[in-house]
Amino acid sequence: MGSAFILDGLDQPVKGMRIAVASFSHETLTFCPEISTLEAWEAGGIRYGPDALDTEGEGKGYITGYKEAAMGKEDVELVGILRTGWPKLTGYGSWITTEAFDAITGRIVSRLEEQVSGEGVDGVLLALHGAMAVTNVPRPEAEIVRRVKKVVGDVPVMVTFDLHANEDVEMAHAADAVFILKTYPHLDGHSIGFTAAKCMIETVRGEFRPEMAFRKPGVVSASVFQASEFHPMKKVYDKCREWEARGVYCASVAPGFAYADVPDLGASVFVVTDGDRELAEEAAQDLHDLVWSLRGELTRRLPGAKEGVAEVIEMVEAGKKPVVIAYHDDRLGDGTHVLRELLDQGAVNWCSTGIADPETLKTLAENHEVGDTVTVEIGGWLDPISGDPVEVTGKIEFLGGAEWVETGPMGRGAHEKVDLVASLDLGMNRHVVITERLSAPMSADPLKALGLDVDSFDIVEIKSRVHHKAWWDTWSAVDYPVDPPGLGPADLSILEYKHMRWDAYPTGGKYRGTGTLS
Repeated sequence: MGSAFILDGLDQPVKGMRIAVASFSHETLTFCPEISTLEAWEAGGIRYGPDALDTEGEGKGYITGYKEAAMGKEDVELVGILRTGWPKLTGYGSWITTEAFDAITGRIVSRLEEQVSGEGVDGVLLALHGAMAVTNVPRPEAEIVRRVKKVVGDVPVMVTFDLHANEDVEMAHAADAVFILKTYPHLDGHSIGFTAAKCMIETVRGEFRPEMAFRKPGVVSASVFQASEFHPMKKVYDKCREWEARGVYCASVAPGFAYADVPDLGASVFVVTDGDRELAEEAAQDLHDLVWSLRGELTRRLPGAKEGVAEVIEMVEAGKKPVVIAYHDDRLGDGTHVLRELLDQGAVNWCSTGIADPETLKTLAENHEVGDTVTVEIGGWLDPISGDPVEVTGKIEFLGGAEWVETGPMGRGAHEKVDLVASLDLGMNRHVVITERLSAPMSADPLKALGLDVDSFDIVEIKSRVHHKAWWDTWSAVDYPVDPPGLGPADLSILEYKHMRWDAYPTGGKYRGTGTLS
């Protein structure tokens, strides 16, 4: 068994260190109707043992970064424990059941126990998300770390998080170090994984002494305002890199995920240094103050569907095209507000890239084939906030399964496959893609797989907030977010929070009714 987590004795190198790796990740939209049950997690896929480290055909992420950091080091072995996929649901998953959380966390713990009682572990890397919400478990990621710590004892446990993490001081107490993405669209999962694993290896060797400072700025912002290469968040991440140039090992700011009704909702700051507590605290406070100073720009209003589509049509007529409409708040996939406006306002040369309607898809597959002209009602079936179903008449131009290799920045190299998808040609170069569940093309590749000529469109509507920008901003003249009714709105005042902090800006009780969103 390798050495335990030793901060003293820097001249005692560790031989044959074994670093356990587990991932249990979910961005929980608690306002959605579909509960994330254990059955949904099982259907989405859970990998165990060495399979948890198999990233073939997936593109790069945290675990490929872990693997690169360990590559070529004869004294480092990564030990796969467990890795979840995404629960199989139509849209975003809502509350994770206590049963599912306990079962999956229990599997992580039991497999760690086997390793501890066998060859042992010298550290644990956890690829989590940070915005998980579980019934009866107020701070689930911190609880995962605590349960892991109880099993592995006095060895370092380090965590990688998504940029949308909602965390508080409990995580700062539980983990030895926290590392968070700095890009949205998320393009640095591999590099953040590498940073975390490098820190772990150096810590186990006794070459690094992790010191971590934490702050909670108290700002809650919609995801659509959190793009890392645009103001205001670019200013925050530039400041993180300034601190790293001054000696901080990793400065992390998670703006948070506004659509999880949890006590630790909102932005958080984690700063890791090599043994320098004073530097960590100074950097964390500076980043805290910066986020707070930008709170107004992180909570502004956006146009609704009718107003937004009208403005997009004016842009196109004026020659400012093509335009991407980011239908950012539809987290169920069946939202029809933008599609209805495109039809009612007479837009042409457009593609609606994803209306989730599995029953309509099933009916098409069982009763029709490519070339048939059909009239169907699509969308608006999962929740009233999605809008009413829309009747469309068109010719089936694609119906069946589709596969492609992603060439865009998001998930580049990943082999993607969907079992059933349809595309309808409504005439006048208007196209609607019908999917089984919430779907958003991260590049033109998924649409090309359906035979669609993307460059012929003046308008492309995507159920996305920011991730699409990594590729689509290179294609479009304008990226235009709209804010129709939905479960992931920019206007957070329409959501009924029950568990958030009283002083969370701008939605907590301290600020409600004060006009802070106007």
